[in-house]
Amino acid sequence: MRAFYIPELKMAPMARPYKTNGEILSGESLPEGIYRYGAVVEYNGASYRGFQQQKHDPQTVQAELQKALSAVAAEPVSLVCAGRTDAGVHATSQVIHFDSRAVRPSKAWVQGVNTAMARDIRVRWAAEMPAQFHARFSAKARSYRYLISDQAVSPGLLRDQITWSKFPLDLEKMQHAAGFLMGEHDFSSFRAAQCQAKNPVREIQRIQFYRLHGGLIVMEIRANAFLHHMVRNIVGVLMAVGSGQKQVSWVADVLEARNRSAASVTAPAAGLYFVAAHYPEAFAIPDISRGPMLLPDDLSLAGEAVQFDNDHSPPFKEPGV
Repeated sequence: MRAFYIPELKMAPMARPYKTNGEILSGESLPEGIYRYGAVVEYNGASYRGFQQQKHDPQTVQAELQKALSAVAAEPVSLVCAGRTDAGVHATSQVIHFDSRAVRPSKAWVQGVNTAMARDIRVRWAAEMPAQFHARFSAKARSYRYLISDQAVSPGLLRDQITWSKFPLDLEKMQHAAGFLMGEHDFSSFRAAQCQAKNPVREIQRIQFYRLHGGLIVMEIRANAFLHHMVRNIVGVLMAVGSGQKQVSWVADVLEARNRSAASVTAPAAGLYFVAAHYPEAFAIPDISRGPMLLPDDLSLAGEAVQFDNDHSPPFKEPGV
């Protein structure tokens, strides 16, 4: 049943009380008869009020997943995800974990849960995981892709999956401006008013724009973590630069202000996709295609990466995860 090798270790009982889906530290173990499972999930977020379960609104991705998981496990199941997404935001490789007494092979979790859910949510992979795996705390970084069309006419197809700009976008200016955001900064200007994070400091490791064959624009962004609405607010600021409404240097002013009122509007949710959570190799999370749709993992195979050399955008180095 296990898809990885776990050395036989004598683990001491937990000194702290066990909490369902909680963090299990090195040297601790799950209670006897409890198993930890991980899964990779994709979903079309257009019909949902976001990922996180809400008391007064059952139309969330988490609620649908937990209902299906509970049916397969024949017991109540709750879960934790790598990164919560907003209403209307999609995912190709969201990572979750859950604890259960149920013993099921990977195929049963995948096929059973998919059979019990609406077709706009799908489990792509599932397996038993080490006790120390935690979908949120074990992740070293997260990646998103944002899809934009700046064609003369808004797309009739995929209207819930792509954002349309009524102005042509200068991607070289947008790539130039993105350089001001690289590295570790206080991103208070790019967080939602209702953001609950105690610390607004985040490290952006990569922002890259591509113009694909056929005209589709894709922005890839990777950071150690993101604040509420952070990606959409970054896109909104960079689109203001690309459309000519703002100067490239304005992005540096917005960042320095550390005030949300300094930035422009939040970009729509429709074009945003959670495409990867990055974990240490020891957890053996499979490398599933990021997409969305038919887009390759290496977007340079489908178009051209926008290049701009500057002093404030350091070269990207893949962190050791």
